[in-house]
Amino acid sequence: MHLYLQTLAFTGTIVAPIFFILFLGFFLLRLRVINENFVNTASKLVFTLTLPALVFLAIARMDFHATFNPELLGYVLIATLITYALIWWLGSRWISQPSDLAAFIQGAYRSNYGIIGLAVSYNLFGQSGLAQASLLLALIIPLYNVLAIICLTLPLKRADGLRLGRIALEVARNPLILAVVLALPFSYFNIGLPALIARTGDYFADLTLPLALLAIGGTLNLKSLRNSSGTAFWATLIKLVLLPGLVTPVAWLAGFRGEELVILMVLFASPTAAASFVMAKAMGANAELSANVILTTTLGSVITLSSAIYLVKLMGVI
Repeated sequence: MHLYLQTLAFTGTIVAPIFFILFLGFFLLRLRVINENFVNTASKLVFTLTLPALVFLAIARMDFHATFNPELLGYVLIATLITYALIWWLGSRWISQPSDLAAFIQGAYRSNYGIIGLAVSYNLFGQSGLAQASLLLALIIPLYNVLAIICLTLPLKRADGLRLGRIALEVARNPLILAVVLALPFSYFNIGLPALIARTGDYFADLTLPLALLAIGGTLNLKSLRNSSGTAFWATLIKLVLLPGLVTPVAWLAGFRGEELVILMVLFASPTAAASFVMAKAMGANAELSANVILTTTLGSVITLSSAIYLVKLMGVI
């Protein structure tokens, strides 16, 4: 019991600041310190500038050759694609509104690995955990964003027919995809960033999480939360329980052990990424539902992620 409480407190210290800033945005809007124009501008700024800066720096500073693990990357790629397809198929069975379906799919598969996953991996395994997590980040950032563009485009464009060229254009000009493409040569060839660019990039990157969370909090609507509670609940259940509960045992059967297995579990058990709200808002999906899913998964992950870490410690995996 003592070990579980320690694990709960550890996870809480990572998740709690996200929760508090999110609700600060909610109250600041009600107090009229910020308004809807701020929310829209902040979301656009995060999507086009600060989040790409964060992604670029995280990948450019990674030692690609030291951390390259094709088996781990291959498993994450296959597991993500299969579960993504299953989530889409399940959602389409009972969600009729395209904007809701788009937000549901993205909320159920997309992990906040860049913030919570990296922090948990580092706290569990130190620099080796951070290196493995950074490698996964280099894969999932472009993967998550391509999948997000697809699920945010196809349901909403169904009435106009399938336009593969338009989807390809959305992928190619997505700021996060461009950030990954630009950063990979720096990582692969071990090119150091000029001090001026690195420092300026850090300033922009540091704005990402607080700005995104304030915007999400400003979008939260308690009435909307009640109205979309069923959809948000299922997205939360899939994200925090069913997804890691399916992927982790299969990873164990596939031969992953120790640090690799736990990092995989953390990836799929992390709450929904704040970027899902930013992209939903930018591409016309149900941004309120996205905000609700981020809220419920962030709160729920304090219990589910703590329980998962406790179980793997109890089983002697770490």
